[in-house]
This record gives sequence, structure tokens and C-alpha cells, in this order.
Amino acid sequence: MSLTLTTQQFLWSPDSADFNNCHASTLLALPGGDVLVAYFAGQKEGSGDTAIWLSRQHQGIWQAPRRTIACAGLAHWNPVLLKERNNLWLFYKVGPNVHEWKTRYVTSQDQGITWSTPAELVAGDALPRGPVKNKLLVTSDGSWLAPGSTEDDRYWDAFVDRSEDGGQHWQMVKVPIEHQPQASRDDSQLWQGLQADALWENDLERVFQWDGVIQPSLWESAPGHIHMLMRSTRGRVYRSDSKDNGKSWCAAYATGLPNNNSGIDLVRTEQGALVLAYNPIEGNWGKRFPISLSVSRDNGEHWSTPLDVESGEGEFSYPAIICEDKTLHLTYTWNRKNIVYCTLSLA
Repeated sequence: MSLTLTTQQFLWSPDSADFNNCHASTLLALPGGDVLVAYFAGQKEGSGDTAIWLSRQHQGIWQAPRRTIACAGLAHWNPVLLKERNNLWLFYKVGPNVHEWKTRYVTSQDQGITWSTPAELVAGDALPRGPVKNKLLVTSDGSWLAPGSTEDDRYWDAFVDRSEDGGQHWQMVKVPIEHQPQASRDDSQLWQGLQADALWENDLERVFQWDGVIQPSLWESAPGHIHMLMRSTRGRVYRSDSKDNGKSWCAAYATGLPNNNSGIDLVRTEQGALVLAYNPIEGNWGKRFPISLSVSRDNGEHWSTPLDVESGEGEFSYPAIICEDKTLHLTYTWNRKNIVYCTLSLA
């Protein structure tokens, strides 16, 4: 399988946005050819003016960003879009920081023009349920699997939230992992955002205490056989597998793929290949460039040499990727100032 980059463009003209920073995009290809992208934006990650914004491509033209979900004084984070039957779902986090955030959702019956009143995904639960960054997987039997994770002052843990009734009720299934006493640290190749106050927490002593895995990305290789790749603090992408449709998972284990402790995403094509979007950089809180794509034809055992989509110096991070027919749609953060949208053809 070969990938050819056919489109690469900003969602809005540089310096024209009504916010200072943006991050964590999610996207859908809609009936009729529109593309919908959601992200959070505001003064900076974790600030009380952050909101969920939407951009729509209509007839090949990106419309102006639209501030869609906001609550004064409350930070908004990590939207995740889902298209299921005639409805759209938009999940997102709210809270002062990642350790305390909760999950809300809205729905739309008109392709994202209007949205319902926000509601808590699992009312009263102290944990951030549902998806944390990457898209949900609707399995061959119709179950919804939401890739989630939790973070506290010390440990990161992944889980899957399962729904067998179209998102009305959820069951959390944790991914086992053996935690390490101290996360690795190498200051020589640090992501510049730690010094630039991009992260909600920039105390390096605290940041390097965190250990574990977060932000899974899911795929189904055969009915009931579900797999995930995860971001980790350990310099490698981690993986877990399920043989019972996500009702239980094996212990998380390291793959040969490098990871810089930044977000990844993947998609399974109709031909059965996997396409992974990531920074092919090893190291805890390592640099966030280049951003690249690799292909696996054997269910993630081996991966192709990375194809760089953005190779200059900067922050190119938090990719989201979907596949429609023989077209890949990809978005990613560009230096926290814009979102880049790409299309790639499959051959």
C-alpha cells in the first residue's frame, strides 16, 4: 500500500483566529462531502476561557471557526466526534486540570449545525468516563468502545468504556499495567512546549513523576478481536489486546514503535491495513516533530518506514485520522496556533 499526500491546508488563515492557542482536533467526513473538525481553543491549555470550537469544510472551502460549547471560567478539553446512524455525538472534557476533568457530551441531528444541551456522560461518577482523545470504535456486533484513560499525581492508566445500547449506559474495563517507580527523563531532547508554558502543568519535577499509558486508539482485526495502541511515558508505543470484544484486556506491553509521550491515532482501512499517525520520536516528553504516517499490513506486528507529513521544527502533535473509501483524512495541531487538515490517497 502506498500513501500520496493530496491536500495539506490550515483550517483558517494564520493570525485571523479569535483565540491564542488551539489543540486536540477530532474529525468526521459527513454525507454530501462536508468535513467537520472540532478542537479546543482559548488563551492556553487549561485556561478558563477555553471552549470547544468547530470548523466545517463546505464545497471545498473552510468556513470561519465557530465557538460552539463554552462555559465561562471552565476549561474545556479534547473533543471527540462520533457519527452513528443519523446522529452526531460530541464528547469533551471539562475541569481545571487533567487530574480533575469530567466528561460531557452533546448530540446533533442536523450534521453539526445545532447541538443539544450538554450533559454529563456518566452522572455522578468521579472518574472521567468515555473517550479521552481518540475516536470510538463501533464493533462488528454494534457495541461502542470508547478509548479512555485516567491520570493522577503519579500514575496513568488506560481503560475502555463499553456501551451495548448506543451510548445510554457504559461499563468501564481497565487495561492492566505494571507501574514503574519513576518515569524516564532526558532533558536533551525535551519538547519545547514544557518551557513555553503550553502544557497545563509545567513543573518538570511533577511532570516526570507521571508513569503509565494513556489515550488509546482502537481497531478490530476480526469479530470480537480488538486491539489498542497507547501513548506512554516510557519511550515506546504500548499495546493491549482483547479476544472478547473489549470485555477484558491483556497487560499493556511495549511495541517496537517509538513514542515521545505525545498523542497518536490510527485507522484500519477497508483493505485491512493499519495507518498510524504519530511522532516517530523516542523519549519521555520528547520533541513533537516530525509528524508522520506508518503502515502495517500484519495487524501491527511490523510497520513501514515513516512518511513525514510535516518535517520542520515545531510542535506538530495530537493527530486524528479517519478513512473514507480510499481517502485518508488527517488533522493535527500546528504550533498551537492552527489545525492542519490533510487528505491522502491509498493505492
